[in-house]
Amino acid sequence: MSLEDPIAIYHEHPGWFIPLFAELDRRGVPYLRLDAASHRYDPEQRRFPYSLFVNRMSPSAWQRGHAQGIFYTLDLLAHLERIGLPTVNGYEAFRMETSKARQCQLLDGLGIPCPRARVINHLSQAVEAAQGLRYPLVLKANIGGSGAGIVRLDSEDELRATVEAGDYDLGLDHTALVQEFIPPAEGLIVRVEVLDGRFLYAIKVYTTGETFNLCPADICQTTDGGTLERATCPVEAAGAGLKVEGYTPPAEIIATVERISRAAKMDVCGIEYLTDERDGRTYFYDINALSNFVADAPRVIGFDPFERFVDYLVDRAGG
Repeated sequence: MSLEDPIAIYHEHPGWFIPLFAELDRRGVPYLRLDAASHRYDPEQRRFPYSLFVNRMSPSAWQRGHAQGIFYTLDLLAHLERIGLPTVNGYEAFRMETSKARQCQLLDGLGIPCPRARVINHLSQAVEAAQGLRYPLVLKANIGGSGAGIVRLDSEDELRATVEAGDYDLGLDHTALVQEFIPPAEGLIVRVEVLDGRFLYAIKVYTTGETFNLCPADICQTTDGGTLERATCPVEAAGAGLKVEGYTPPAEIIATVERISRAAKMDVCGIEYLTDERDGRTYFYDINALSNFVADAPRVIGFDPFERFVDYLVDRAGG
């Protein structure tokens, strides 16, 4: 592999990208691992020794004691784009990743159904914000990740009790959504992965409703009860009853997710949707720039998406 400069992989999670590094190593692609939780840069610097900067920062980093990397990453990406360094999932993509409110606005602007929501910056606003919404609701931190900061509330009494107790944390930017909870038909959601604006694959994720963490890298079972192989697969994911299977959505769904990814300026992303068991309507509700490919992908979907991701990175880097 011949690149003038290495590819920079900027990441925070210790295990999610082991398969990416393995594929880069297998091909002999020169790359550097950059720790997003402990990093520095010079705003006067005009050139960095990278052929490509790949942003794999996670909005859930605050759960692992790395909150300092989130807003810092926005400033870093703005600088890199200002000096013309090619980036994957750059500034605009990460802005979208770190704001559930902005995701709702994007979907609304595209005319794509999204669960109704109100945005608040103080818990005292939650009850009034919920007026006109249909229960059950969720309180959802604007900056979440891996299901963090989401609480389900089945009635106004439950919401009032939460407000009066003051035991809900609005999160890093003190902003949250009061949003209608959509009960998924057949207890499943669909996550569609998109690379370079084009459909890559999709999976059905079956859940018991006991967790909001539907990260595909953390799902440990197939629908036939088999165990997926991934070193980072946590015990709590299997215990939550999450199961997964490969799936090809209808053509109109694929066209919609591709349109969302382009509008969000995300080079690689996972977009989730579900069907309301009450009325059969389809709702899109989550846009993930930090797209963690499903564990044991060849077994689940028939190919290794990291191979195609590295193809894309090498092409972008000019290799």
